[in-house]
Amino acid sequence: MISNRNTPAPHRRWLLPSLLCSVLTLTAVPLLAQSGEVPFTAEPVAEFDQPWAMTFLPDGRLLVTERKGRLVLFDITSGARSEVTGVPKVFYGGQGGFGDVLLHPEFERNGVIYISYAEPGENNTGGAAVARARLVLDEGEPRLHALEVIWRQVPKVTGQGHYGHRLAFGPDGMLWITSSERQKFTPAQDMASNLGKIVRLQEDGSPAPDNPFAGQGGIAAEVWSLGHRNMLGLAFDSEGRLWAHEMGPEGGDELNLIRRGANYGYPSVSEGTHYSGKAFPASHDERPEFEAPVITWKPVISPAGFVIYSGELFPDWQGDGFIGGLSSQLLVRVEFDGEQAREAARYNMGARIREVEQGPEGHLWLLEDGAAGSQGRLLRLSPR
Repeated sequence: MISNRNTPAPHRRWLLPSLLCSVLTLTAVPLLAQSGEVPFTAEPVAEFDQPWAMTFLPDGRLLVTERKGRLVLFDITSGARSEVTGVPKVFYGGQGGFGDVLLHPEFERNGVIYISYAEPGENNTGGAAVARARLVLDEGEPRLHALEVIWRQVPKVTGQGHYGHRLAFGPDGMLWITSSERQKFTPAQDMASNLGKIVRLQEDGSPAPDNPFAGQGGIAAEVWSLGHRNMLGLAFDSEGRLWAHEMGPEGGDELNLIRRGANYGYPSVSEGTHYSGKAFPASHDERPEFEAPVITWKPVISPAGFVIYSGELFPDWQGDGFIGGLSSQLLVRVEFDGEQAREAARYNMGARIREVEQGPEGHLWLLEDGAAGSQGRLLRLSPR
């Protein structure tokens, strides 16, 4: 049985197109803390059609991906928005569609951005792809120029789940990609496939030469870690440690500290169970050769989106992680202590939270998933 925790139920489309500049009445967000007072307010700013990811430009404008295949440039101050042209056709359906968007570390010099998306293959197959292009903003309508696909999931398979394709640049200047196992289980342990792996690439998409399996060549040369299921959040802390959360099966969502060459065990081990009720062969405690999660969530939170906060607007939260929850409709705060972590608080947002980002002025920004008959709202969190 396939989980639908990551996929919202079918819903009615709004009559207003997502790119229509219009004055919208946005309802205030009711908030409920697990315990105590919620330390922030959540202000709805805009709405998007099934948004998946966002990133801020140096001038404060926002790029937002919509899963059906649109990249939107949004001006928070004026409310103006326009569609960025030159985006590739996406393989939309299930969990597939447009994914992440990321600026090159030297974006202000070169204007390069990276995007991830599901692309179609032959015989109704599909897989994630990552492309880079130059974002042109000074020639009328915004557009992508010289788009080049630099990485693909191998192999393309049937089904519409577990693409992953979260992107991050590390302190080492390398591009990191989560490549989920596409609900196919065994490729996560197969070094001839990059499914169920975290990959580490140079900015042009070639494998980093010092990757742990570089000597094997081929697909294995791009792999940093393996044995993953469905990773929808990736973030570096201030010490350069890489953390990724992982949506588990029936129970067993995880937060993992990502180590060089480590095997996280899926599908040989899991703290959850198959949706059929069948148990996994073992838990991490029973197979210590596999890297164990730092946090396991049972019941699940269905994690999506992840940022480690570094701003000054919430000084008590500097260094804390924030994770969105899909089926749980939560914002989860995680405190780190070196290589350890614990859940510190959870806030009921009343909607599926797909993306979490930090803004240039230190606000936390959330994107709702856009389920239950509504558009996905963009929320700005400010101190209460």
